[in-house]
Amino acid sequence: MSVEARIRASFERQGLMATLGARLVHVAPGAVRIEAEVTEATAQQHGYGHAGLTFSLADSAAGYAALTQMEEGREVVTAEFRISLLAPAKGLLVAEGRIVRPGRRLVAVAADVHGADGVHVATALGTMVPV
Repeated sequence: MSVEARIRASFERQGLMATLGARLVHVAPGAVRIEAEVTEATAQQHGYGHAGLTFSLADSAAGYAALTQMEEGREVVTAEFRISLLAPAKGLLVAEGRIVRPGRRLVAVAADVHGADGVHVATALGTMVPV
């Protein structure tokens, strides 16, 4: 099975991504893009996308970016993940995850989330652990 097929199959099994209406739109070695619309169900009380939506998109995009570099049969889990929310999340959110530094025991990752209008909504750094 190709790397992209493995990533797509894994993504399809993610209940939270389905609940959020997220779509896996791009897979490349060390990079993944996930999109989701801010909806009434994923917005906070002011109508902006909830921080949990932004965080979840960033975490999944970064984690799947790490997974693109794992051999078949391996997985990754998040060990730590921190996010800086930079602007209100509106409309279509695009999370782009990437590998900062690969490793056998730890994989440093990052993600940026932008709105469809190009506004930089969030930036995140994290560590994934291969399992």
